[in-house]
Amino acid sequence: MAGRFAPRTTRATVPHRNHAADARDTASPGPGAGPAPDTGNDPDPHAPRTADPAAPLTRAWTPPHPLDLRLVLGPLRRGPADPTYRALPDGSVWRASRTPAGPGTLRLVARGDRVEATAWGPGAAWLLDRLPTLLGAEDDPGAFVPRHRLLALTERRRQGLRLLRTGLVLESLIPSILEQKVTTDEAYRAWRLLLRTHGTPAPGPSDAGFGRSGLYVMPDARTWSLVPSWEWHRAGVDAKRSSTVLRAVRVARRLEEAATMELPEAMARLQAVQGIGPWTASETLQRSNGAADAVSVGDYHLPGIVGHALADNRHADDEEMLRLLSPYEGQRHRATRLILLSGRTPPRHGPRMTPRDIARL
Repeated sequence: MAGRFAPRTTRATVPHRNHAADARDTASPGPGAGPAPDTGNDPDPHAPRTADPAAPLTRAWTPPHPLDLRLVLGPLRRGPADPTYRALPDGSVWRASRTPAGPGTLRLVARGDRVEATAWGPGAAWLLDRLPTLLGAEDDPGAFVPRHRLLALTERRRQGLRLLRTGLVLESLIPSILEQKVTTDEAYRAWRLLLRTHGTPAPGPSDAGFGRSGLYVMPDARTWSLVPSWEWHRAGVDAKRSSTVLRAVRVARRLEEAATMELPEAMARLQAVQGIGPWTASETLQRSNGAADAVSVGDYHLPGIVGHALADNRHADDEEMLRLLSPYEGQRHRATRLILLSGRTPPRHGPRMTPRDIARL
């Protein structure tokens, strides 16, 4: 479920400033890019530019509100060794993505009151152009009114939280499909193996400090469709989930259109594919669309967590969870993220689920 991670990232929080964000929003070519063109005839002076296509692009953005980079971007991380995501000790966050313009790598770091971004690859300009949207500039936390003390306290303590919006459906849909009905460890392992086998090394510097396992860009739709059955099996992905992925990539273009739709229409578009239900669609749209009301109905743990936090009922089901979240209609996903970040989860009374290993069968 989105927001299962609650990183301690006080150093990465961008403090609030009272001036407008656009007043300090700057873009410039990276090192070695040469002089920038005259912006007098440029219709968008904030758009990143470079004279050398191989050079990195840079952009700086000053958010008009507190911003915790790792807290905002955390839902994109699929396990501690996700090939598309790295959070380094220097405070930087790296992300590899397949954009409509091609593969791209994005490095983000908080410096003072602003976020500095560097991007590489054919998708660099696309990533930088959508930097504010990615970091929650279109999110409206003011629409959320806490009606429970736990939520009010957590919201106050996590002022750097914003709901991200990638604008990319497939890159969140496929790992969500892999997480259906299995433990997170199984899903993360499958994601790692498939990307390192069928993905492409991410563009960018070779000395970024990732060790042997660098960043990888997710395969495109055609490559996913060509993954042989034994590779799915080796990654521990059963036929039901692999078939759902294959059905999804066949209509990838239509699914990507959901990134610009309102939540009900986007949910319907994704669920038109056999094997994609409310849970998978919600988990996807929470990330691709920044959907503040997308509730992960059908989650194995979430109803009990919400029930325990709001009503001291660890045995709550989906129906009870939706009843408890009804005062937050329109902001129910934000409410669940705050609950997850509060740390108030029911104590464990049994062993963890045992991961399956179908690759040995």
